[in-house]
Amino acid sequence: MSEQPRFRSIPGGRDDRPHTPQREAVREPLWREVLGERLRAMRQEQGEKLTETAGRAGISPQYLSEVERGRKEPSSEMIAALAGALGTTLGGLTQQVVDDLHRRRLAATLVRPAAPRHSTGNVVLLAA
Repeated sequence: MSEQPRFRSIPGGRDDRPHTPQREAVREPLWREVLGERLRAMRQEQGEKLTETAGRAGISPQYLSEVERGRKEPSSEMIAALAGALGTTLGGLTQQVVDDLHRRRLAATLVRPAAPRHSTGNVVLLAA
């Protein structure tokens, strides 16, 4: 009996797009990664330890650490609790994550190298 693949490609999804060096070089971050980075930045800006923020949010410091590292995908209730523990709202935190995603995308497009140009003519090099 053969094992069925767990995931399938969605027509028109990421797997169906042509693979180009530019597209592979710039990986769009996952929501949970950017959320975790934002939560860590907010916590550190306030000078708090993991245990302090986690305690107010009602979660373990280990779980908060995994969320901050982008390893766990917290529920919306958990995100709201973390936002409250850091003195913001769910909407405010979400907007900050969206802004971070936009900044990353903009930076990636500004840094992206230009596509190589192919010449059909002869190239002449002169040395002095």
